[in-house]
Amino acid sequence: MLDLDAIVWEPGKIAVQRPMAAVLADLDRFPGVHDGWAAEGCYGDLAARAAPRCTQLLFLNPGIEACIDNHTHRPWEPHKYASQAEQDAMLDTLQQWVGSYGERDDAWSLRAHRALFDAHPGAKRELTDRAAIAAYPAG
Repeated sequence: MLDLDAIVWEPGKIAVQRPMAAVLADLDRFPGVHDGWAAEGCYGDLAARAAPRCTQLLFLNPGIEACIDNHTHRPWEPHKYASQAEQDAMLDTLQQWVGSYGERDDAWSLRAHRALFDAHPGAKRELTDRAAIAAYPAG
């Protein structure tokens, strides 16, 4: 499983992106060293780059309210934040960003994700039900 956050952001730093050449090198290398793989994240530009090598494109789309709720209740992510308190300090900013998902027009927006999904010529599946998303087998 490739958590795209892990290749986009500088380890141990908040909101500091790694150089794009390094991000793309890690992304391009990942499918070649794993027989079965999945990548997860909101980065539509990176998903578009990986999509031609996937056997099935999944669009997890439970709605903005579900995403905000999931984000509010996520456990501490020690690979991103030094402490739970540090993660919690970012919550309001991140919630505003998540809440604007449907209005933004960037590579991390609903518009970009919908366009990628709709244009994908291979196998694909959109999951909109939270229970179905939670039950979907990983890997």
